[in-house]
Amino acid sequence: MKSRLILMCAVAAISLPLFACSPKQVSVDVSCDDFYKQQHISKEVEVTVGDSCTVTLCSNPTTGFLWSESAQISDLTILQQTDHKFIPPGAEDKPPPPGTPGQEVWTFQALKKGTSEISMEYSRPWEGGEKGEWTFVLTVVAK
Repeated sequence: MKSRLILMCAVAAISLPLFACSPKQVSVDVSCDDFYKQQHISKEVEVTVGDSCTVTLCSNPTTGFLWSESAQISDLTILQQTDHKFIPPGAEDKPPPPGTPGQEVWTFQALKKGTSEISMEYSRPWEGGEKGEWTFVLTVVAK
């Protein structure tokens, strides 16, 4: 019984630091309804160095509007974009009606302590197209 207790304590002591150091992910989501209420949205998040942050924004490319592929990052030594993808709307078993919005998701990683700002613009990219119809600014504080 005593040896079993010692073994359990040893396993816990070894495992705890591994769980405490595993990377975390902070998520920020902005829906179409949010943008319909307010076209220009700013938020702030805190992350730990080494952790990642995902930003998910409403997107409907069937309207001709697109978010910029790469986010504008004010300090690339603090924050790095690691991924960007479009997630189409609807369930796999039933296609959504035409014009249904999907989501665009960006992933960023905190490289070192400091503050950096991410900014994105939802525009029609062609000449004469509407620019900055929606904007999103995220201040990331890496600790």
